[in-house]
Amino acid sequence: MSGYAAPLEDMQFALEEVGGLDQVASLPGLEATDRDLVAQILEEGGKFASGVLAPLNEVGDQQGSRLENGVVRTPDGFAEAYEQFWQSGWNSVPFDPEYGGQGLPMLVSTALWEMWDAANLAFTLCPLLTQAGIDALTRHGSDEQKQTYMEKLVTGEWTGTMNLTEPQSGTDLGAIRARAERNGDHYLLRGQKIFITWGDHEMTENVIHLVLARSPDGPPGTKGLSLFIVPKYLVNEDGTLGRRNDVKPISLEHKLGIHASPTCVMGFGEDEGAVAYLIGEENRGIEYMFVMMNNARLGVGLEGLAISERAYQQAVAYAKDRVQGRAIQGSAMGGSKTPVAIINHPDVRRMLTDMKSRIEAMRALCYYTAGTLDTADRAADADEKRRAQARLDLLIPVVKAWCTDTGLEITSTNIQVHGGMGFIEETGAAQHYRDARITTIYEGANGVQALDLVGRKVVRDGGAEVRALHTDVRATLAEFSNGASGTASGTIAERLSAALQAHERASEWLIATFPGDPARGAAVSAPYLKLTGVLIGGWLMARSALAASHRLAAGDSNAAFLNAKLTTAEFFALHSLTQAPGLADAVTQGDAAVMALTDDQF
Repeated sequence: MSGYAAPLEDMQFALEEVGGLDQVASLPGLEATDRDLVAQILEEGGKFASGVLAPLNEVGDQQGSRLENGVVRTPDGFAEAYEQFWQSGWNSVPFDPEYGGQGLPMLVSTALWEMWDAANLAFTLCPLLTQAGIDALTRHGSDEQKQTYMEKLVTGEWTGTMNLTEPQSGTDLGAIRARAERNGDHYLLRGQKIFITWGDHEMTENVIHLVLARSPDGPPGTKGLSLFIVPKYLVNEDGTLGRRNDVKPISLEHKLGIHASPTCVMGFGEDEGAVAYLIGEENRGIEYMFVMMNNARLGVGLEGLAISERAYQQAVAYAKDRVQGRAIQGSAMGGSKTPVAIINHPDVRRMLTDMKSRIEAMRALCYYTAGTLDTADRAADADEKRRAQARLDLLIPVVKAWCTDTGLEITSTNIQVHGGMGFIEETGAAQHYRDARITTIYEGANGVQALDLVGRKVVRDGGAEVRALHTDVRATLAEFSNGASGTASGTIAERLSAALQAHERASEWLIATFPGDPARGAAVSAPYLKLTGVLIGGWLMARSALAASHRLAAGDSNAAFLNAKLTTAEFFALHSLTQAPGLADAVTQGDAAVMALTDDQF
């Protein structure tokens, strides 16, 4: 398998020009963040990714985690890598210094997580769930709970999990059967959870489970669910570890990919009952859990970007090395009869440029979302905070679904670039594809994200936020029309304008149709989400092209990199934004065809 090198130059550009690093650094509590500091952090993070995590990726895939006598054993080198990860302070980057965090922006942390996901996705799934648990405790935990758990979770000395799904419930959380009963100052929890990522392991001395279970007196359905802390080992008043709690891994799932990540069936309370501590108030578990899920959805979308970058680097390396066939006669690349590297063949070049342009669009979207999250969390002005939260709510399902759908396509393209060798496990191309497959299902399958986008984020407010997005896109288009585009191609503006019109048409149809007939809107929610991803990706690529053009005009010495940014933005406009009118047609005209076949016609 090929190695990994963090694309530091493009990451720094996206942080500054799309993520709004300077604006984020001006938010309360983040004033110590500056470009030089961020560059140093990214450089060191890249070294850890390429030098420590990436070499373990293939090892983890081949060995997998295994359950032995009730203990989960991780692949060779994982425990040592995790020890180095948390001891080096990487887990604590975005968290409150009060609990041992470094207090840096989520924007910076997002860039770091891209590196680690790309280097070894199965490994980084472990601290990802810890991060989500920290967010839930920060917002809803009691002072005593924060005192007991936060510092060890923030540093990464302990890890966390998220326990929702049960065999009979799946996405329908209202069907959850796990129950908690009051027992003095705590609860006793009984039930079984499935698909629990890193539900158990030996890399840390404690694992803190956040578990969704039915309240003793709660109403049926989701309204009767509460959120509980269930530690693997109980914690004494002085912070030392006490006895083992009644929670254990029952089995590990045998999966298509991410073999190193133990996906556990967890048993709670099979003997005396698992000691559990209520977070917040009873019957508000769904509300609290969504805090974790939204955090995790951004993280999963980032996984789509990261694994795409890893696959792209592998595809480029192979295309430059693999010699096969002659250059096409009469092409700009020459007509020699001498065999050439396959990167010289137009269709291979098309695939690589498509991968590169869509990766840059995903990176722009992820970083833009992370910067918006920082603003929503920290802005001093109430109106600015409200606007950022509304934009963040709109972006989250798009980040999660569009980036993971695109990531799956790009890892598939990597196999295609390799030809027959891509289908052979030894090259490693297949692992990236297998690992990417789960991301479209994690944290709410992408069809659920599409329904969330349409029903909750576009229609519920009467289209206010999506129209605000359209206004921002028009502002970017105005920069092209007023001559501020410099060397950026007018093709970008032309295609972006057409995509904007298509998205406006589809959005207005949904706003008018969905309230009276939700089934019609639900039938076309997936193409609408893809259309939204394409539009926002194209908009942010246009902004990147403008920024690159301005830097060139100012005499920036890195002309090769900046000119490449202009090229990939134009490629995205011609090969991705051009899909928008057809997607809009699918939204506004395609609902009847979705439901036309009867059950027995399938």
